[in-house]
Amino acid sequence: MHIALITGASSGLGREYARWASDHGGYDQIWAVARRRERLEELAAELSTPVRPVPLDLTDKASITQLKGLLDEAASQDKARGEKFSVGLLVNAAGLGKFGTYADMTCEEVDTMVNLNCRALVDVTQVALAHMERGGRIIQIASSASFQPLPGLNVYAASKAFVRSYTRALRFELRGRGIFVTAVCPLWVKTEFIDVARQTANGQTVRHPFPVLGARRVVRWSMLVNAVNYPIATCCVTGFLMRIADKIVPAPVIMWIWEGVRRI
Repeated sequence: MHIALITGASSGLGREYARWASDHGGYDQIWAVARRRERLEELAAELSTPVRPVPLDLTDKASITQLKGLLDEAASQDKARGEKFSVGLLVNAAGLGKFGTYADMTCEEVDTMVNLNCRALVDVTQVALAHMERGGRIIQIASSASFQPLPGLNVYAASKAFVRSYTRALRFELRGRGIFVTAVCPLWVKTEFIDVARQTANGQTVRHPFPVLGARRVVRWSMLVNAVNYPIATCCVTGFLMRIADKIVPAPVIMWIWEGVRRI
């Protein structure tokens, strides 16, 4: 069995990647991972490819053990039938952001961001790679926020910088294995992210996020970029310019520019 494993599949980018996998991937099954089972069942009813709902809270370390057990069990069952089990596509789209400075955040909020955006992403990648082979594809959702420090969005931006750096190093480590790895670094995307990000003590730290991209555009563009094994997909001209600016403009200058932009 050849599967697509997608975290954060209940909404936003994760849901859109599941649609892409169903329409274009040629996978036998899509394993959709998220906390909300009812959303996963809705997704299963929507797609033509069979969907296996995997309701897990990835902020709980035990969920990784459960996921590993499910993957290993499926591989053993296929082996017993004389078949091969493989993860053909891994999309780590589960993530969380919160608007606010250090003074607006609780320890629980910042811990959850780091836990989900960094630790869970790496753990899921580790257990999935044990079942990946040549031709496999890995999509890690980072952000254009990863290109510079962002006061008022500092922990989220730092966590996505981790994702981008980790993904680039992983891609290098996987050279020769025929597994294509891409960090996706879009601008704001039309998802539930912004509404959730505002649920803090100071949700107006970033007043009007713009420009905003459609989830379908981000998914289609990133899959094209991944198909040629390019490490970074910015998905728009503005994101590309931010990536270039990170290389030539001093961080303090960028932070002062951002300080004005976020207040508009």
